[in-house]
Amino acid sequence: MQVSVIVPTYNEKENIESLITQLLALLTGVHIIVVDDNSPDGTGEIADRLAVENAGRVSVIHRLGKLGLGTAYIAGFKEALAEGADLVCSMDADFSHNPRDVPDIVDKINQGYDLVIGSRYVRGGGSTQTLDRKVLSWSANTITRELLGLHTHDTTAGFRCYRRQALESLDLDNIKSSGYSFAFEMLFRVERRGWKVGDVPIIFQDRRMGASKISRSEIVKAARMVLWLVIDTHLRPRSRPCTRS
Repeated sequence: MQVSVIVPTYNEKENIESLITQLLALLTGVHIIVVDDNSPDGTGEIADRLAVENAGRVSVIHRLGKLGLGTAYIAGFKEALAEGADLVCSMDADFSHNPRDVPDIVDKINQGYDLVIGSRYVRGGGSTQTLDRKVLSWSANTITRELLGLHTHDTTAGFRCYRRQALESLDLDNIKSSGYSFAFEMLFRVERRGWKVGDVPIIFQDRRMGASKISRSEIVKAARMVLWLVIDTHLRPRSRPCTRS
């Protein structure tokens, strides 16, 4: 199966080369799509060099500026689908998601799942974050999960893999989140379509280099998105379970 991995970047020069090198070594035939938001630190140029050195296995989408994590993933999803990917994975560029976990996530989806999430909140999973970040993350996941009626434990995780048919069933142009709420909005849409979702335990690592990019305004936007999706839950009927062709 053809596997594409989408990696959005903004100022990740310390991490991007090592991440891509490790991913290429782990998965035979993987295609990495870097979506760079015009990083002023030169991340895009490093990705371009790696694309030349690994022709056919690495490509780069350059955007004009910092346009949001969600729209970066959508740009990568569209390119991966256009290139014929069977599985489309997503992950952060800062090593909070360990590349070594990608094969386990891919193996799990090949067991009959349509979306598999690298989860901190199942047996064997965890996080090296500070206590305050752990409390914030756990609270956000619990509230989101309960309010939206989601079955997956780690609703805000961006480390995941989608089966092609699941992505194609969604109207990607109608996804409303552009920031960190993109993760749980996509999960909400997938579960509402009736696709089968599974978890793989991971240890979420605090970023090794560079600075965290989540802001207070992003948290406020995420809270507003939860409320909007709660309203949407009551306005729209749940879709019938999907089947793979």
